[in-house]
Amino acid sequence: MANKVHVKKGDIVMVISGKDAGTKGKVLSVMPKEKRVIVEKVNVIKRHTKPTKDIPQGGIIEKPAPIASSNVMMYCSKCKAPVRIKKQQLSDGSYIRVCSKCGDKFN
Repeated sequence: MANKVHVKKGDIVMVISGKDAGTKGKVLSVMPKEKRVIVEKVNVIKRHTKPTKDIPQGGIIEKPAPIASSNVMMYCSKCKAPVRIKKQQLSDGSYIRVCSKCGDKFN
Protein backbone atom coordinates (compact mmCIF):
# COMPACT_ATOMS: atom_id res chain seq x y z
CA MET A 1 0.00 0.00 0.00
CA ALA A 2 1.35 3.42 -0.98
CA ASN A 3 2.11 6.01 1.68
CA LYS A 4 -0.02 9.15 1.60
CA VAL A 5 1.34 12.67 1.77
CA HIS A 6 -0.94 15.58 2.68
CA VAL A 7 0.41 17.91 -0.04
CA LYS A 8 0.41 17.73 -3.83
CA LYS A 9 2.68 19.07 -6.54
CA GLY A 10 1.97 22.78 -7.11
CA ASP A 11 0.65 23.48 -3.58
CA ILE A 12 1.90 26.53 -1.69
CA VAL A 13 3.31 25.40 1.66
CA MET A 14 5.12 26.89 4.64
CA VAL A 15 8.07 25.16 6.30
CA ILE A 16 7.32 24.83 10.05
CA SER A 17 10.56 23.33 11.33
CA GLY A 18 14.25 23.13 10.50
CA LYS A 19 16.71 25.71 9.22
CA ASP A 20 14.21 27.13 6.70
CA ALA A 21 11.29 27.48 9.16
CA GLY A 22 8.88 30.24 8.17
CA THR A 23 9.70 30.04 4.46
CA LYS A 24 6.87 29.79 1.92
CA GLY A 25 7.32 27.95 -1.36
CA LYS A 26 5.74 25.90 -4.09
CA VAL A 27 5.94 22.09 -3.98
CA LEU A 28 8.01 20.99 -6.98
CA SER A 29 7.71 17.23 -6.43
CA VAL A 30 6.38 14.70 -3.94
CA MET A 31 8.02 11.37 -3.02
CA PRO A 32 5.33 9.39 -1.16
CA LYS A 33 7.47 6.28 -0.56
CA GLU A 34 10.12 8.32 1.25
CA LYS A 35 7.52 10.72 2.77
CA ARG A 36 9.52 13.67 1.44
CA VAL A 37 8.81 16.75 -0.68
CA ILE A 38 10.93 19.17 -2.69
CA VAL A 39 9.95 22.79 -2.09
CA GLU A 40 11.11 25.72 -4.23
CA LYS A 41 13.96 27.76 -2.61
CA VAL A 42 14.02 25.57 0.52
CA ASN A 43 16.92 23.33 1.66
CA VAL A 44 19.12 24.50 -1.22
CA ILE A 45 22.33 22.49 -1.67
CA LYS A 46 25.39 23.17 -3.81
CA ARG A 47 26.33 20.43 -6.24
CA HIS A 48 29.75 20.31 -7.94
CA THR A 49 29.23 18.97 -11.46
CA LYS A 50 31.53 18.01 -14.31
CA PRO A 51 30.88 19.48 -17.75
CA THR A 52 28.25 17.47 -19.64
CA LYS A 53 26.23 17.84 -22.79
CA ASP A 54 23.44 19.60 -20.86
CA ILE A 55 25.79 21.76 -18.73
CA PRO A 56 28.84 22.46 -20.93
CA GLN A 57 30.66 24.69 -18.42
CA GLY A 58 30.08 22.45 -15.35
CA GLY A 59 30.74 24.15 -12.01
CA ILE A 60 28.74 24.62 -8.83
CA ILE A 61 24.97 24.32 -9.23
CA GLU A 62 22.42 25.14 -6.53
CA LYS A 63 19.30 23.01 -6.34
CA PRO A 64 16.61 22.26 -3.73
CA ALA A 65 16.93 18.99 -1.81
CA PRO A 66 14.03 16.97 -0.32
CA ILE A 67 12.68 17.66 3.18
CA ALA A 68 10.33 15.58 5.33
CA SER A 69 6.67 16.13 4.48
CA SER A 70 5.91 16.43 8.21
CA ASN A 71 7.94 19.68 8.25
CA VAL A 72 5.55 21.51 5.89
CA MET A 73 1.96 22.73 6.22
CA MET A 74 -0.44 24.03 3.60
CA TYR A 75 -0.49 27.85 3.40
CA CYS A 76 -3.91 29.53 3.18
CA SER A 77 -3.77 32.80 1.26
CA LYS A 78 -7.02 33.96 2.89
CA CYS A 79 -5.91 33.27 6.51
CA LYS A 80 -2.30 34.30 5.73
CA ALA A 81 -1.10 31.40 7.89
CA PRO A 82 -0.13 27.73 7.71
CA VAL A 83 -3.24 25.60 8.23
CA ARG A 84 -4.41 22.03 8.44
CA ILE A 85 -6.67 20.79 5.69
CA LYS A 86 -9.82 18.75 5.78
CA LYS A 87 -11.78 16.99 3.09
CA GLN A 88 -15.30 18.09 2.29
CA GLN A 89 -17.66 15.86 0.34
CA LEU A 90 -19.57 17.39 -2.54
CA SER A 91 -23.10 16.41 -3.60
CA ASP A 92 -21.76 14.20 -6.41
CA GLY A 93 -19.69 12.16 -3.93
CA SER A 94 -16.27 13.61 -4.76
CA TYR A 95 -14.04 15.32 -2.21
CA ILE A 96 -12.25 18.67 -2.17
CA ARG A 97 -9.57 19.96 0.21
CA VAL A 98 -10.56 22.98 2.31
CA CYS A 99 -8.90 25.14 4.97
CA SER A 100 -9.88 24.01 8.47
CA LYS A 101 -9.97 27.63 9.75
CA CYS A 102 -11.84 29.60 7.07
CA GLY A 103 -13.23 26.95 4.71
CA ASP A 104 -11.39 28.34 1.66
CA LYS A 105 -10.89 25.76 -1.12
CA PHE A 106 -7.50 24.51 -2.30
CA ASN A 107 -7.19 23.49 -5.95
